[in-house]
Amino acid sequence: MNQTNPTTILVAVNDIFFYTKVRDALLPDGYRLEKARAQQDILEKASSGNPALVVLDMNDRTVDAFQALETLKADPRLSAIPILAYANHEEVDTWNRARALGVTKIVSRNEFSARTRDLVEEVLNSPVIKS
Repeated sequence: MNQTNPTTILVAVNDIFFYTKVRDALLPDGYRLEKARAQQDILEKASSGNPALVVLDMNDRTVDAFQALETLKADPRLSAIPILAYANHEEVDTWNRARALGVTKIVSRNEFSARTRDLVEEVLNSPVIKS
């Protein structure tokens, strides 16, 4: 990664435990994190911040991840940004709906927690990923 021009990742994760996991996994490798704390932050920060990746918590109660997916995929300037999402593994409908809306990769909360950096790098380095 180029340290003079760090890769920006838009993180729409309000769970402090998971946000800390993302931060601790990615900052040492030179990634720059931009936090989306509310629904309106996602489109605003995706448009202005030119993120290389968006991380979504599909179970977040503050940010409607499905609306975020629809908004990002509907905007031609933003639709190519890869999206890494995580959700509770037993929520099959959430996984299926996220895939239908165009999420790049969706994993369980446990896998995301255990493999954050590897998953981010996998999504960033793969042109097409199917969950």
